[in-house]
Amino acid sequence: MTEDNITSPADRPAAPLKTEFQALDRVLPFSGPEAIDTACLECFPYEYAGTPHGDGMEIVTVTDEFTSVCPFSGLPDFARVTIRYTPRDRCLELRSLKYYLMSYRSVGIWYEHLVNRMLEDLVRACRPRRMTIEIACRPRGGLESTVISRYDETEMGPPESLFKGRL
Repeated sequence: MTEDNITSPADRPAAPLKTEFQALDRVLPFSGPEAIDTACLECFPYEYAGTPHGDGMEIVTVTDEFTSVCPFSGLPDFARVTIRYTPRDRCLELRSLKYYLMSYRSVGIWYEHLVNRMLEDLVRACRPRRMTIEIACRPRGGLESTVISRYDETEMGPPESLFKGRL
């Protein structure tokens, strides 16, 4: 014991070793998908729309800083997000895209839903010819998952076809 009647770390007993564990039934608070900020998405005119080289251009944006929340536990999930698209007449403004991606930080959402929600939101914002969203989830419990969702106007029709019954 020290002068202040506080035990030093050396005087404290070690935590008992355990060989069996049980869930603590804890869930950290999180928001629902309604907290995803689509209003921040902005686009700018694509000046090369309608040209042979412009119509074939692909834009690829990648971030390793994506975070959302597990809707089961409320614990953070981390992922690499890759957005690929061929613009029609507008491009996503990157600052606004970053704000949009950051809005997921407190949102509890399954990756399988997240990839489709993100595709719908981004297609609605910039109306591309084609878009692919790939979310490579960091390993959790030894499992690494990658989820991919695609939109192709030639095969699927106009962007509104993605939202049938979901608007």
